[in-house]
Formats: sequence, structure tokens, C-alpha cells
Amino acid sequence: MTSVNIETNHGNISFGLLPDLAPETVRNFIKLTKDGFYDGTLFHRVIPGFMIQGGDPNTKNPNMKGQWGMGGPGYNVKGEFSSRSHLRGIVSMARSTDPNSAGSQFFIVTKDSTFLDREYTVFGEVTEGMDVADKIVNLQKDQNDCPLEDAKMLKVSISE
Repeated sequence: MTSVNIETNHGNISFGLLPDLAPETVRNFIKLTKDGFYDGTLFHRVIPGFMIQGGDPNTKNPNMKGQWGMGGPGYNVKGEFSSRSHLRGIVSMARSTDPNSAGSQFFIVTKDSTFLDREYTVFGEVTEGMDVADKIVNLQKDQNDCPLEDAKMLKVSISE
């Protein structure tokens, strides 16, 4: 199984990719990771009892905080919806209201969120580091669910 390791300033999170559920999403995530796209980005949205979200290139620039949550790779990936449930530890693609608007932003579910099932693309499952995700989701945050302390992805890498 291909794995992703996210080295953060709060510890490491590892997850296995699920290409059988979302082949194009996995292909895109691997490409972006190998290109260094995620290095230096933040988990910019944390909602206790739900998830942590990251992968927006705008978060590399603190002067663009008003644009955090709106950035991507400049293209979209078609939604690949499956019967896999959004249980704790699932990694899924973030998107706008358009089901085919995912690009680079993703989230890690910290509490079962089955209301997302068949609406968002599940493409991975955490194998190590849920304690780190729990630490990040519980950081103090502002009114926009943005952590007051950086939760930075220092390096994101793939291991086959």
C-alpha cells in the first residue's frame, strides 16, 4: 500500500492511499506531493468533533489569510464517490458546493461524520498519528475555525 507521511510542527500523521476507491484523486495527490505542493502549507481549518483541513497553497503566505480555504492547484478533479464511510481517520477531499471542484485541499476526519458519505471523495485512511490530528483539531481557533497557532505541514512525502 502506498503511504503518505505528513511531518507537522505538532508531530507526524501517516495514511494509506485507497486507489481502488478514488484512482484519479490518488494519482493527483501523489503528483502534488511529489512536486512539493503541500510542503509549508497549513491545516487552516479545525473543527473539534469533526475534522482538520489543509492543502491550500494560499496558507504559505500569512498576508493572504483572507484567501485561505480558496486556493488550489489551478484545476479540479472529478468527484469519485464510494460507499466508504467517513469514520474517524478517513482522509477525504474538500470541495465547494460543486461535487467536481476538489483540487488540493483535503481533510482528516477526527470524529465519525457519516453525513458526508457519498458526497465527498474518500481517498485515504490514517494508519499512525491520530493523536497528532487530535492535538491539531483542539488548537485554539478564531471565529473562522482557523487555528491561532500554526499547524504547518513541514514536509509531505510518499512511500511505496
